[in-house]
Amino acid sequence: MSKITSTKSLLAGAISLFFCATAPLAFANNDLPDLGTAAVNTFSLEKETLYGDAYMRVIRSSAPMLNDPVLSQYLTELGNKLVAHATGVKTPFYFFLLRNDEINAFAFFGGHVGVHTGLFLNADNESQIASVLGHEITHVTQRHLARSLEAQDKSSTATIIGMLGAILLTIASPQAGMAALATTQALSTQAKINFTRAHEKEADRIGMQILVDAGFDPNGAADFFAKLATRYRFTSKPPQMLLTHPLPESRITEARYRAAQYPHKYIADNIDFQLAKARIQVRFSSYSEEAALALFDKQLRKRNYTFKNAALYGKALALFRTKHFDEAEEIIDNLLKEDSNNLFYIDTKTDLLVQRKATNEAIAFLKEQHELKPFSQVINTNLAHVYIAADKAAKAIPLLEELIFLDKQNQLPFFLLSDAYKKTGDKAMEHFVNAESMALGADYKGAIDQLNFAYRLSQEKPLQLARIEARIRQFKQAKSAIEALK
Repeated sequence: MSKITSTKSLLAGAISLFFCATAPLAFANNDLPDLGTAAVNTFSLEKETLYGDAYMRVIRSSAPMLNDPVLSQYLTELGNKLVAHATGVKTPFYFFLLRNDEINAFAFFGGHVGVHTGLFLNADNESQIASVLGHEITHVTQRHLARSLEAQDKSSTATIIGMLGAILLTIASPQAGMAALATTQALSTQAKINFTRAHEKEADRIGMQILVDAGFDPNGAADFFAKLATRYRFTSKPPQMLLTHPLPESRITEARYRAAQYPHKYIADNIDFQLAKARIQVRFSSYSEEAALALFDKQLRKRNYTFKNAALYGKALALFRTKHFDEAEEIIDNLLKEDSNNLFYIDTKTDLLVQRKATNEAIAFLKEQHELKPFSQVINTNLAHVYIAADKAAKAIPLLEELIFLDKQNQLPFFLLSDAYKKTGDKAMEHFVNAESMALGADYKGAIDQLNFAYRLSQEKPLQLARIEARIRQFKQAKSAIEALK
């Protein structure tokens, strides 16, 4: 199951919102911290976390975030594998995908690392993707952004605020960010929005050590650098990643030299990377239905693939997209015979069962997997989705509440939980959940409206009324803080 969220743009208020120091809103938690303007004299870890949360809300409201449970779980596991070998980790990390064919990845306060789908489309293997993640992880652990801003401590508070907002806005939306930069005196040149050359060298060096310690090929970085350099050597419009991470020949040479210092050993590619790439190519790229099917037909015909099963999986997804459901299911069934626990195959099998309305079969299939993987985001999200489709929404609610408890930043369980309450006829809770989801996207006005609807529908439930009243006060406080900073 997959779902993409792209709400109306709130970029006009992004810089102001960034300084609204809020903490993640948990569905089961009524606490919302006090809001206020950020002090800029010292960038404590606490402030970095608050800034990161606020900016993450801006991204949810303005960027095409990919709420695909299979890809999210894959990226999170890959990122955490690298973080486990990093030093100086002081905050939790949160990895997320944006649907964008541009080659880019970025990191900002609070351990947030964003990855464009274009990075997968242009990488050849998992080590190349891991090299980029290792680099971005290092920017966080070495606090490069905070250190860059602290270097401007002689500037005025207003200038620092404008600079900070412009930097972060530019990371995710270059055009909007550059417009903000034009009004910020401290950022007279684009070079000042980039990490310093010393920071980039440090991220390359430490990032490669993380890469090697995590069991990846140290040549992944140099190979990916060289591929980008060759492709965009003569272009007048390089990808955003090369604007924020310049790629002179010396950087490629240094990456090759560093990689050569490590003992050579064979690193087998990971089929899950190839499955993730195929999923993005078919579902989340600019390929048309016919082009996606032709791509994997050609790979299979010419045997031009790293893993045949990944090419078959891509073909199955393309067949699903072109409504050739029986052919797609035959391929997926054969793949499951070889690897019955593979989450990519399980997710697509579920989609196929739901498409032909075999919800009871889908529930039995997923419950068996749930016994093996009780905390899997993929299994629990799919099972909740099938329960809702099968008019058994009440059974979906505890699964979705658990997903929200485990990952308070993921909007997809909120969307499904709203559907579940709608199916059960609990309109008050439907509006309450909608409010929490809107708050995650910084839409406090919409959240308050939803809570007012919930309040009117909860007259016979005093505890629920008190809870809603408290939440309304908290959201009004958050909304006022944002408006005061505009």
